Amino acid sequence: QVQPVESGGDLVQPGGSLRLSCAASISVFSVRVMDWYRQAPGKQRELVASITFGGSTNYADSVKGRFTISRDGAKNTVTLQMNSLNPEDTAIYYCHIVTRVGGDYWGQGTQVTVSS
Repeated sequence: QVQPVESGGDLVQPGGSLRLSCAASISVFSVRVMDWYRQAPGKQRELVASITFGGSTNYADSVKGRFTISRDGAKNTVTLQMNSLNPEDTAIYYCHIVTRVGGDYWGQGTQVTVSS
């Protein structure tokens, strides 16, 4: 059973940085895409960043230039480096994995709060 587990959420001041990590018991060769989504209070869940098996990345316009998604195949982890955080980045961040055989898995989420 693939169960993504997120970590790294915290309270940070505007302009600060955080690094989120997602660990999953799955070989990188079984993954089609790994994503980070976020959901702010009263808003729909939105895609933040994604990385494919081949290493192609995609970012929401609101985070381009500030966030970086990467993966470590040996450790079966995907990370989201978030810089220049602002209050609009406050949300629960979810790790999402889609496998080559159509499996679809979500983590429990990690809270990121940007506030002074």
